[in-house]
Amino acid sequence: MDGWSIYAVTTCALFFKMFIVALVQAYYRLRYRMFVHAEDAAFFGKTAPVAQEHPQVARAGNIFRNDLENIPIFLFLTLGAVQLQLAEGLLKGACLVFVLSRYGHMWFYLRPRQPWRNLCYVLGQAVMAVLVWHLLAAAFKS
Repeated sequence: MDGWSIYAVTTCALFFKMFIVALVQAYYRLRYRMFVHAEDAAFFGKTAPVAQEHPQVARAGNIFRNDLENIPIFLFLTLGAVQLQLAEGLLKGACLVFVLSRYGHMWFYLRPRQPWRNLCYVLGQAVMAVLVWHLLAAAFKS
């Protein structure tokens, strides 16, 4: 598998992870008929709006925010790794570990488990730090 294929598979895996979070939000909103916005409550729930989201919907929202702080940066770093033709093994390993760390982070956020959620987050950050180190080394080498 070449660098572009690894990048494509990684991007799809992270998309599906975020899609799962969206499905979790939809499931809890529809199952409990809890909608913050009046138009959603009227359309989907035929109920009055609620003051607060269901706790699992709020957790999923926190997962989204965390994803948006981490996934785009990782994808930019991997794009740089593909462009600079970093070692394929490094790229595969970094992508695999990062994707698994993000899925783990999601799981341990939805099913509150510390220190596992934090360990998954830190693992993802460590992968990005390794990529940054290799990218800078490659950039200054050429």
